[in-house]
Amino acid sequence: MASYEMITYGVHGDVALITLNRPDKLNAWTPQMSEEMADALGRSNDDRNIGAIVLTGAGRGFCAGADMEDTFKSRIDGVDPGKDTQGGSGGLPAGLDWVKLVRESKPVVAAVNGAAVGIGLTMILPCDVILASERAKLGMGFIKMGLVPELASTHFLVQRMGFGRASEMCLSGRLYMAAEAHAQGLVDRLAPENEVLDQAMELAREFAANPAPQLLMTKRLLTENGSDTNLSEIQERESALLRECWKTPEHKEAVNAFIEKRPPKFR
Repeated sequence: MASYEMITYGVHGDVALITLNRPDKLNAWTPQMSEEMADALGRSNDDRNIGAIVLTGAGRGFCAGADMEDTFKSRIDGVDPGKDTQGGSGGLPAGLDWVKLVRESKPVVAAVNGAAVGIGLTMILPCDVILASERAKLGMGFIKMGLVPELASTHFLVQRMGFGRASEMCLSGRLYMAAEAHAQGLVDRLAPENEVLDQAMELAREFAANPAPQLLMTKRLLTENGSDTNLSEIQERESALLRECWKTPEHKEAVNAFIEKRPPKFR
C-alpha cells in the first residue's frame, strides 16, 4: 500500500508511530482504516530497524467507534462497507485478522489520547500495554447499538478486568472515565493529557532496546499461556522456546555483555 488516507505512519528512531487520522470525526473507524492499520503494522514488522510500535489518534480523540454512515448505515442499506466484511471477522474485511496481527507483532503500545469507544476500544485490547490520558473515556457501547462485541474482546476484557467487571462493562454499555478504567485493570497506565504520547514512546523505546526474537517469543508465550490452565503444557511451551534461546546470538551477547560489564548490543 503506497500511501494512506485514514492513518499516518512515521518512524522515530527504533519506534514506529501509527496514528489514526480522521480528527474531524474523532477518528471514526472504517474497514479501509483497518486495512491501512494492518499494512502499517506489517511494514513496521518488516523493518529490522524498528523494535516497537505505538498506536495513537490525531486530535482530541483516539477512536470514537465505527463510522455510523460508512459502516452500519451502509450495511443496513444492503451495501458492504468494505471488502467482504460480511465474510470477515468482527466486521473487518475478509482475511484480515487484526488480533493475530497484533499478538504476533513486535511490541505494541496503545497511546489512548481521548475517547476509545466500541471498536476504538476492542482494537487495542490485544496490545501489550494500554496507556491512556487522564481525560480519556472508554466504553463497550455495542449493547446500546443492538450489537455484540468483536475482535476477541470478550476474552481480553475478562483477562484484563475479571469476569464481573467485564460483564458490567459489556452489559451496561456505559462510558468509563480513565481513572475508573485504570482502577479496574482495563488501562495499564495513566498519563497527563499532554504527556500520553511521550510516555508511550518512552515505553516503546524501552521494549525496543531488548532482543527482537525473544520479544516475539515472550509475546507468543503470553498469548498461548495466558488463559491455559494446564501447567504441564505451559511449561513445555516455555521450555521449548528457552532451548531455542540458548542457541541465539542475542543470548550470547547478553551473557558476554554482563561479564564484560558493558551494555548489550542487540540491534
